[in-house]
Amino acid sequence: MDVKSAFLYGSIEEEVYVCQLPGFENPSYPDRVYKLKKALYGLHQAPRAWYDTLSSYLLENGFERGIIDKTLFIKRKKKDILLVQIYVDDIIFGSTRDNMCKEFEELMHQRFKMSSMGELTFFLGLQVQQKSDGIFICQSKYVQDILTKFGFSDSKPASTPMETHKQITADLEGEDMDVHHYRSMIGSLMYLTASRPDIMFPVCVCARFQVRPKQSHYQAVKRIFRYLKGQSRLGLWYPHDLSFDLLEYSDSDLGGANLDRKSTSGGCQFLGARLVSRQCKKQTTVSTSTTEAEYIAAASCCSQVLWIQNQMLDYGITFLHTPIFIDNSSAISIVNNPVKNSKTKHIEIRYHFIRDCNEKKLIQVVKVHTDNQFADLFTKAFDDIYSSTQCITILKDINFVPAALTTTGSINHRSIKLSSPPLGVLPTLEGSLDLLVEIFCLAEAPSTPLVSWHLGPLDNYSSKVAMGKVLDMFTLSCPALCAKSESEDLCFVVEGVDRSSVGWSNEGFDPDVLPS
Repeated sequence: MDVKSAFLYGSIEEEVYVCQLPGFENPSYPDRVYKLKKALYGLHQAPRAWYDTLSSYLLENGFERGIIDKTLFIKRKKKDILLVQIYVDDIIFGSTRDNMCKEFEELMHQRFKMSSMGELTFFLGLQVQQKSDGIFICQSKYVQDILTKFGFSDSKPASTPMETHKQITADLEGEDMDVHHYRSMIGSLMYLTASRPDIMFPVCVCARFQVRPKQSHYQAVKRIFRYLKGQSRLGLWYPHDLSFDLLEYSDSDLGGANLDRKSTSGGCQFLGARLVSRQCKKQTTVSTSTTEAEYIAAASCCSQVLWIQNQMLDYGITFLHTPIFIDNSSAISIVNNPVKNSKTKHIEIRYHFIRDCNEKKLIQVVKVHTDNQFADLFTKAFDDIYSSTQCITILKDINFVPAALTTTGSINHRSIKLSSPPLGVLPTLEGSLDLLVEIFCLAEAPSTPLVSWHLGPLDNYSSKVAMGKVLDMFTLSCPALCAKSESEDLCFVVEGVDRSSVGWSNEGFDPDVLPS
């Protein structure tokens, strides 16, 4: 819902005077001014006055204000709940019962002039697709907007957002870059990380050079945009009917910042299999060991866990003994050992509060194998984000998928069925890559190997190199699906010049309907 002229509803308590508008002066009192009773757009008091008016109205009608989030209002009726989230003059609401939503709409129309936008599909640059089996959130439109804004619409796509063999330095002798243009690019990318965890680490690294950006830093940012050009439709999938346990993954990269050798902390929080929060931050002190870096990263992530625990209390959900997965046994031992010894006394006291949280059973630290450490995505760059086995596992497990993957699908021997074709898939290499990524994510190892595959024509960029990387990705991610037998080899058939030849039909995608 959207409130029309929201700020004009707010009453101000301070004395504010405005001059008479030119052409509308009162001839009897030309030298007098007006004293405001209502807020006007442009006043510093206007947002607060509007919020006070709206919150008072909701509280009078049986709503409760959130303890942590003051813009959240909750109304309960027996086992049903209505949630209302306020963002200035935009209101998002949802309930476990349809009647409560209708009652809320009627309630708001009684007091304010509202425009109902229907089911949430777009909000603050986020595209929301609500389906029966889950919700998909992406920013593909925003990606296209910033590519056009900064002149990367026709750029050559890159396979990764950051190079690993070439570290970014201060480059004091390099050519200076326009500070305002560089900061504008970084700001646009920072907002994009809301639904793109794959670019979070590269963007955070490039953001460290906003004071004196050089041409080399611009090239690093440019590579991120080129990566987005080739992977614009990725987003986060939040499935229904899964567990709702709060999980935390914490990791660090010792001495990852080559300027001052400070470590990088990374963390991500899940509700079941749903990624709800993530962090990537350079530590404030120089760690002398991997254990110290991991311990500091775990303490930082513990703060985020406590915040989420308190936030979920507003929804009536209590989390205790939340597991924090760490891939360093020594750091786990320090957390579980409340005794301060010579090996840990140099660590700042503020990081030791994680021990207190562990003793109070608010959290627990659990060992996890490095290959299953999801937070690793936020601490370092990968050589090839779609050829690294570990990176593929991370992206798949956090439900980071293409937009078209929100449709349900199934895989049988020699047949792949999707309920609907992805929007915008063209018979080009880009469309072929998207299709292959979709099938890779939907894949469940069948009893017999898949022995044929049909893709669109390879007429876009670096065809052989790009397709080779994707085939490597598919082979690494689905070894059972790509297993070879003595009589039949895995065969990828490239053909077709139009949509029909790629295998799409009203019933779905079926390679068997095409000629070999």
